[in-house]
Amino acid sequence: MAKKNPHTVCMSDALANAAKLIAEPARAAMLLELMGGRAVPAGELALVAHVSPQTASEHLARLHEAGFVTVQRQGRHRYYELANEEVAYAVESLLVLSCAHQARHSDKTAGLTLGSLEHARTCYAHLAGWLGVAITDALQREGHLARAAGRAFSVTDRGVEWFEQRGIVVPRLEGVADPKLARQCPDWTERRPHLAGTLGVKMYKRFTELGWIAPTRKSRAVRVTLEGRKAFSKYLHIVVG
Repeated sequence: MAKKNPHTVCMSDALANAAKLIAEPARAAMLLELMGGRAVPAGELALVAHVSPQTASEHLARLHEAGFVTVQRQGRHRYYELANEEVAYAVESLLVLSCAHQARHSDKTAGLTLGSLEHARTCYAHLAGWLGVAITDALQREGHLARAAGRAFSVTDRGVEWFEQRGIVVPRLEGVADPKLARQCPDWTERRPHLAGTLGVKMYKRFTELGWIAPTRKSRAVRVTLEGRKAFSKYLHIVVG
């Protein structure tokens, strides 16, 4: 009988434990709610997960212990957030896998509903959905981004200029593609990557400041404003609904 590699055993156990944490429906619902990138009170997460406050606290304690979420205390209340973008990336990737069968059998001719999660949403703190992918595709088409190894995007000189014209400062990396700056994040509804990383976060924040997009209350859905429709058409040749 072959001797087990201790490193392989350690990694398999760690993977199995992480999968068990996410596999529980209530915890999965909480993680999905936190994908919006905002701090959410424990009571609201209990409602989302359809569990009692006590049960929610137990689930959140396990997620916190595993390093999936962080917690901040404000008086008697506790507010939870995803620990980092890597957790959001893992959740989005699992959604890509779990929704693959449904996507293959869905009606691709059906139009997306404006204001829906499929049309435009936040993925942690960057844009996702049809709009996020459309912007990413346009940035590549216009020569501002280029796919690179390691699921990264490289930002071209032309791209640096374009972003800075929109008020988004891009560190100059001398041709080196850094996934922390610009990363390909799998989009579970569009089946193609959208822009994540520091640049994706900055872009979402700036587009919000410019009034091109507006977050919706109590949802990850993002609304494109009239000014945004004009801007996306002018600067990226994207026609929004």
